[in-house]
Amino acid sequence: MRVLMIEDEFYMAEAIMQILRKHHYSVDLAQDGEYGIDCALTGIYDLIVLDIMLPKVNGIEVLRTLREERITIPIILLTARDAPEEKIQGLDAGADDYLAKPFHPGELLARIRALGRRKAEWIEGGVLTFGDLKLDPQTLKCSCSGHEISLSLKEAQILEMLIKNSPRIVSKENLIEKLWGYDTEAEGNRVEIHISLLRKKLAQLHTQTLIRTIRHVGYVLRNEKE
Repeated sequence: MRVLMIEDEFYMAEAIMQILRKHHYSVDLAQDGEYGIDCALTGIYDLIVLDIMLPKVNGIEVLRTLREERITIPIILLTARDAPEEKIQGLDAGADDYLAKPFHPGELLARIRALGRRKAEWIEGGVLTFGDLKLDPQTLKCSCSGHEISLSLKEAQILEMLIKNSPRIVSKENLIEKLWGYDTEAEGNRVEIHISLLRKKLAQLHTQTLIRTIRHVGYVLRNEKE
């Protein structure tokens, strides 16, 4: 699981990040709300740990912005111990859970696991759609107008990322980071190969959904009529 931590208290953030990495989570840090929004909009994260008191853009506004941009990944809000109004504001703005500072690291890990299970349950029964195209992330099946094809894991992950980020463009770099990780030596041509194979499979379905290449920017899903 890839976690984005948006927290301006550096030493606290470092301590939490070490604990998460010890438990095999991949973690990145953003130290202000503005940069946190930019990171979250890449679509490469599975969960966000978000502090309320942030420079540039506070946590509540970060929440509202991400939900308005259709970022649906779980978000855990970090609040002050004696601030029930912050918890109410955060939940109303779209937070999935909250923790009052100071908190035990074990509690944060438990809440991350719980949200991870909740997401897995939703995916298990959920099918992603774009236009006339349907994708089942669990079975790796893609269908359109009664026709169905099987995708490879990477093909399904690419299509899932394009659907979830639509109408935003997904860069080649973001696809590499999400599918292979920050430390990978994978190059852009690997993405191009998977995109080419995915396009050929989608063509078999005669779908009106196409993967458009935006030169020097990335990829985006479009309807053939657009």
